[in-house]
Amino acid sequence: MRGRGAMEIGVIFVLLQIGCVVYYLVDPQGFPYLEKANFNVLSQSIPVLAILAIGAGILIIAGEFDLSLGANFTFCALVFTRWYSDGASPWTATGMALITGISIALLNGILTTKAKIPSFIVTLGMMLFWEGAALFYNGTTATLMVPSETMKAIFAGDLGFFRGQVIWLLVLGGLFWLMVHRHRLGNHIFAVGGNPAAARAISINPARVKIIAFCILGLCVAIAAILTAVRTGSVQPGSGRGLELRAIAAAVVGGVSLSGGRGSVLGMVLGAALILTVQDILLLGGAPGFYLDLFVGLIIVAAAFFNRMIEGKAE
Repeated sequence: MRGRGAMEIGVIFVLLQIGCVVYYLVDPQGFPYLEKANFNVLSQSIPVLAILAIGAGILIIAGEFDLSLGANFTFCALVFTRWYSDGASPWTATGMALITGISIALLNGILTTKAKIPSFIVTLGMMLFWEGAALFYNGTTATLMVPSETMKAIFAGDLGFFRGQVIWLLVLGGLFWLMVHRHRLGNHIFAVGGNPAAARAISINPARVKIIAFCILGLCVAIAAILTAVRTGSVQPGSGRGLELRAIAAAVVGGVSLSGGRGSVLGMVLGAALILTVQDILLLGGAPGFYLDLFVGLIIVAAAFFNRMIEGKAE
């Protein structure tokens, strides 16, 4: 039952893709879904949201939330671009961004577990703090960078119909799938999120497991920020606002239970892909901008209702 939801959302995603292909064959000019330009856009946006969804989903499985994800994302991107534009090597800038992301998430985890403050309150406050810190660190102007050809090849290489971000998603998704579904740490994360008291009774330290889950989120945030910074070449404070809700939404759509203890890495990736595919379809179809959030909101509510039905049957 831990992974329930991934198979169902996978079926929906496949049916949606079949419908898009049929629509393209009928009207390729009016609906250029299979064109190279459209695939390039999707292959750059889906991996970033999917990586964020993996981090947020693992933390939700452990029973916690992080509303400062978007602010953490912005700060990591600013650190990466500032260090690189100031003359640091790409690896130094990458290392500093990774340290920043993990440290911010680690602080959230310590405050949540040691001070016994709900993660919702802690991360809400830290979201505002790091948004202000980004303005203090960088000001209100955008930070520009000109990535080298090597950096572009590593983080955003052109693979024809796809971009290099897809490779990062496949590698990270595979590693986290092994960790969550085939490693003892993954079992501990599920146990802590499902029943902390029972986990403690079998000698699992819930606080330690939750701190590790926070650190995993910080790692995913930093990687996603680097991929975005190299692709866009500029970052400004506030650029990550709202990403926390999108990442949580992608995880929930992919079958992660908001009450913790259930979910799958594959479902998180499919949830992100489904949300962005629906947005892409609406854009290609010429729908007004407010329709995007309207349909995504409906998908989220429907997914939450469906997940609750599955949980009820499991009980």
